[in-house]
Amino acid sequence: MDFGVVIQANPPASRTVSLAKKAEEHKFSHFWTYDSHILWQEPYVLYSLILEHTKRITVGPMVTNPATRDLTVTASTYATLNHHFGNRTICGIGRGDSSLRVMNKKPVTLREFRESIGVIRELANSRSVTINDAEIRLPWSEDSELDVWVAAYGPKALAIAGETGDGFILQCGDIEIAEWMIKTVRDAASAAGRDPDEVSFCVAAPFYVTDGTEEGYRHAIDQCRWFGGMVGNHVADIVTRYGSDGTVPRALTDYIEGREGYDYNDHGRSGNTHVDFVPDEIVERFCVIGTAEQHAEKLRQYEELGVTQFAGYLDHDNKEETLRVYGETLIPAFTKRLQAKS
Repeated sequence: MDFGVVIQANPPASRTVSLAKKAEEHKFSHFWTYDSHILWQEPYVLYSLILEHTKRITVGPMVTNPATRDLTVTASTYATLNHHFGNRTICGIGRGDSSLRVMNKKPVTLREFRESIGVIRELANSRSVTINDAEIRLPWSEDSELDVWVAAYGPKALAIAGETGDGFILQCGDIEIAEWMIKTVRDAASAAGRDPDEVSFCVAAPFYVTDGTEEGYRHAIDQCRWFGGMVGNHVADIVTRYGSDGTVPRALTDYIEGREGYDYNDHGRSGNTHVDFVPDEIVERFCVIGTAEQHAEKLRQYEELGVTQFAGYLDHDNKEETLRVYGETLIPAFTKRLQAKS
């Protein structure tokens, strides 16, 4: 199993680059950022800085969307980064959440979503596509390689992930939900004639390493409560579309009953004041919190479900220590486990 880091692209850029360098030092394979151009800094500018100052780590958004940039611009950006720095980029893509909703816009349609995946992947892999009856190719791009990982929650979007994605991103660390969604994606891949084992599966959730005290654990819960609010917005859309008694697990829907509103200006921010509806139990289920041993136990459960990457959100007050414990203890342990299995 690979390990990634997810952060908000807050200024200063030097801090983001510093965290990326530290993540590489601690043997994380991926460094992801949010892509919400109003709330945070432009990620693709930061990726050029990160790639310039690192040697190995792969960078990409968790997640971009088809609406805020022309698809050909997005593909050209990846191909340009790959041309200059080697193939060290990855594209996580969803239908659009905070980047659109902060402007009172809606996510793109499922049809637009599906089409965007193909356009970005083909162009960024130095292949041609047809747009408006014109064959388009990046003539200067020869050996660019880009995987497109699809972020999804609802059944129809999950089907698109299985049918088209090189990988699937689940932004929620709950074991029950992960099991259901991974199965749904794998079934969709099989139905589309694909080998589901060729699809990568990424669980992304806040991770916070504690000191083993009850006080430290409670503090970590409060630091990560924002995530339940962020996920709740996706869940609200799913419940509106499919109902709370449909195919979506009740674990994903019950907790939003107390949700009254959401301010996207505080999206993803630790300590924001409008996520009080998120109970401690949901924070524990959706995140990875506790001692190194407790982290290892949950990571083993992900591994058993077929998760190929765990990407930890680092949006809290314990960044360096969490990276250190993973780099010194958890990543080496899971690397040895993988070597032993092979």
